[in-house]
Amino acid sequence: MLHRRAVLALLLAFAISPAFATAEHQYGKGEYAIILGGKAPNGKLSVAAHGGGESGSDGFRVYLMAEPAHRKLTTLDDINDDNILDTAPDAFHATWSADSRFLAVSFRSERHIVTLNIYAVDGARAKPLDGPDLFRDVTGRSAGGDNDLDMRTSVPDFTWAAPRRFHLTDYRVFVADDTALADKLGTLGKASKRDGGGNTIQFSAEADGEILPDGKIRMGKPRPGKFEDLP
Repeated sequence: MLHRRAVLALLLAFAISPAFATAEHQYGKGEYAIILGGKAPNGKLSVAAHGGGESGSDGFRVYLMAEPAHRKLTTLDDINDDNILDTAPDAFHATWSADSRFLAVSFRSERHIVTLNIYAVDGARAKPLDGPDLFRDVTGRSAGGDNDLDMRTSVPDFTWAAPRRFHLTDYRVFVADDTALADKLGTLGKASKRDGGGNTIQFSAEADGEILPDGKIRMGKPRPGKFEDLP
């Protein structure tokens, strides 16, 4: 299994390098390929990808599998051919909790946007949880979708600290006419001038979180993360 920092570097490489505009895989008829980190610690479960067509995008899904039979149990909600950019199994990264009861899956939904989904796994079921959003916690609004925020990059990094506790870093880059967003973010934001006008606004935060017994996620207070030296 790749170290989490190596996986994050791989995701960033996919996002930045023109050579990795998309990472595609042509799946065989019965090929359900285990994604990076997809084998659960208990040895009884895994996460695998499958799709059709030359690029693997036709009907693409990610599945919870029973091992060692490598038998399909269920599909993972919110990962499908409508919201993925890549189809290659090594472009998806799973992070299991030590007790194999919780699962985080990272994948690109746009070229520079990495999506993070979290699931509670119970037998043959995988229930999606309402995942953490540090930017929303800080600003009271979500980035992406139909709003006036021009988000160009989003790369979360998720690691388990205990079966229900985790650490999250949330790095994003926005483009804005002014520095109002950076001013609102305070120590979690950094503004720099862009060639040709406007501003690049970085958001970098990290926090510890916990999955409560009812499945809700409680986050600690965000603190500043690392900022990049952008051109």
